[in-house]
Amino acid sequence: MKRSRTSALHRHTADWSANRRIAAVTIVITLLVAVAGLVAWATGDRDQRRTNAPAAPASSAPAAKDRLGTTPSSPGTGSVAKPPRLDDPLAYGKAAAAMLWSYDARSTGRDQQLAGMHAWMSPETKYTDWTAVQSQVPDPVLWSRMRDNAQHATATVTDAKFPSAFKQALAEDPAALTEAYIYAVTVTGKQTIRWKDGGGGAEDRAVTLAVQCRPSTICGLVSMAPRVAP
Repeated sequence: MKRSRTSALHRHTADWSANRRIAAVTIVITLLVAVAGLVAWATGDRDQRRTNAPAAPASSAPAAKDRLGTTPSSPGTGSVAKPPRLDDPLAYGKAAAAMLWSYDARSTGRDQQLAGMHAWMSPETKYTDWTAVQSQVPDPVLWSRMRDNAQHATATVTDAKFPSAFKQALAEDPAALTEAYIYAVTVTGKQTIRWKDGGGGAEDRAVTLAVQCRPSTICGLVSMAPRVAP
């Protein structure tokens, strides 16, 4: 890795825990830290780690094998959609964002929501940052209030792309991707929230996700950035 990139990495990760600094080895991580300082999602320690998201043109990505869409969930995950079997990081990123922006507190418990979201994570636990994903789920008290208020949300995804800085870094050093095959994917869309007595609202949403898609292997979610990478 070039000296300039390493220096940028250390500048922007001075307040990170040691294991995150050590583990920031893939091109997506190095890139986003250097450009925008948004990689709190880095990866986990190389020898450990695994630990969800209701709220209130690309280049050489492989083609999707399955159609993007939601699938009926098992009883253990409530209304959370099952992860689609996709090998395209953009398509998987779109599906993951729709999942993260959707929930139904009327029929799904908080533990079910977490379990459903965890099923989307990459099985390579040395890279995943489950903490960043599960932190999107409200605490048990708030979830209970959401349920009492019959709160639920649906999502519409409008676009998914590789951030410009990711594409630039990949062009400069294509081999850097082959260590972990982790892609940065920025997804935009809209979330519509409704609750009892006809209440509701909608807002635009955007998120940058880290998605792992090894060749000939279905994709998995690695983490989500605290800021959106353009």
